[in-house]
Amino acid sequence: MVNEGYTEALSAILETTEGTMKSTLDLVNDCDRSIHQIENHTTSNANKKYSFPYYDDDPQVYTKLVDSYYKLYTQPSSSKPVGYVLPWVVKQMPWEDKWWIVDHDTKRISPTLPQSKAIDVTLRKAKELGTFKVLEKWRNELYTIHREDELNRIGDQTITVERSGSPLFGIVTYGVHMTTYVKTEDGMKIWVPKRAQGKTYGGMLDNTVAGGIATGEQPFECIVREAAEEASFPEELVRSTAKPCGTISYFSFRDERAGGESGLLQPEVQYVYDMEVGVDVVPKPNDDEVEDFRLWTIEEVQKALSEGLFKPNCALLLLDFFIRHGILNPQNERNYVEIVSRLHRKLPFPTMTGI
Repeated sequence: MVNEGYTEALSAILETTEGTMKSTLDLVNDCDRSIHQIENHTTSNANKKYSFPYYDDDPQVYTKLVDSYYKLYTQPSSSKPVGYVLPWVVKQMPWEDKWWIVDHDTKRISPTLPQSKAIDVTLRKAKELGTFKVLEKWRNELYTIHREDELNRIGDQTITVERSGSPLFGIVTYGVHMTTYVKTEDGMKIWVPKRAQGKTYGGMLDNTVAGGIATGEQPFECIVREAAEEASFPEELVRSTAKPCGTISYFSFRDERAGGESGLLQPEVQYVYDMEVGVDVVPKPNDDEVEDFRLWTIEEVQKALSEGLFKPNCALLLLDFFIRHGILNPQNERNYVEIVSRLHRKLPFPTMTGI
C-alpha cells in the first residue's frame, strides 16, 4: 500500500494551493514538481512546494532521490534507463521470472523478449488482481517506450505499454496540445473548453484541443484526429491552418485528479500547435471529453489561470503561448527566464526521435 504519511503530505500540498491566487511561477511549480522529495518529511512540513530536483541545484538531494527509485531498462545490457519505478510499485507488481529480470540489489528492472508481451501480460495480470487503481481505466491504447538505441534495436522493433499503465513505469509520455484563437476588434480571444465531470481533472479548463500520441502516430496526425474528435474541427481546416510551435516538457507527479494512485511519476513531452481562426469558426464537442467551449479574452484566461482553474499541464501550454505572442515578457514577469527554462525541461530518459 502507498505510505499513509506520503498521501497525507500530498493532500496537504494540494489543500494549500486551493483557493489562493497563483503566480506564473506557481503554475509552473504545480506541474513541474514531485511529491517524492517530501516522503521523509513530516506532514507539518508538507505545505512547502518541492520541484523535482535539478542536479545542478543540489547534487546530493538529486542523487538521493533518484537512487531511491528502481530503473526500468529495455534490456539487461542497456546503459540508460527509460523510466523510474517507485519502490511500492515494484513491491506490488506481479512480476514473473518468465517475463522479467528484477534485481533488488542494483534496482534494475528489464523485461525479457519480446518486451511488449512481457509488459502487457504483467499489466493485465495486475488489472485482473485489482493491484493498481490506475489500471481500472484501461484504455486499450498503446504508448511507445522510446529508447536510446532507436537505430540498433534488440527485441521488439517498437516497445509498447498500455496507456493506463504507463505511469506505473514512470516512462516519458507524449501528447499534442493546440490553442485556437481569434483576433477580434476587442483583441485576441482564445477558445477554452471545460472538461467533462466524469473525466480525469473533471470540471477543469483545458487547451482547445489535446490528446495523447498513440504508437505509430505522428504528432500532426494526432492533432488532426483530436481536433475532429474533441472540437468538431474539419480536417481540411486543421491541415491548412494549424501551425507547429515546438514542444514543452516537464517532470510531474499524478494526484487523485488524474485517477488512480497519487504520486506516480509522469515525465511528459507535449507537441505544441497554434491555430488562428475566424469568428465564424466555432468548436463544438464531438465526444465525451469536454462539456462546452467558451471564447475568452486574454484577461479572462489570465484570471482563470491565477485561480487555478486550468488543468496543470494545460496552464503550461498557455504560458508558452503567452511567451511566444509577447503577452508574457521580461517587462511584466520577474521570473521570466526561469519560467521559459522550466517549460523545456531536459528529461533523464531517451526521447522520441523524428521520422
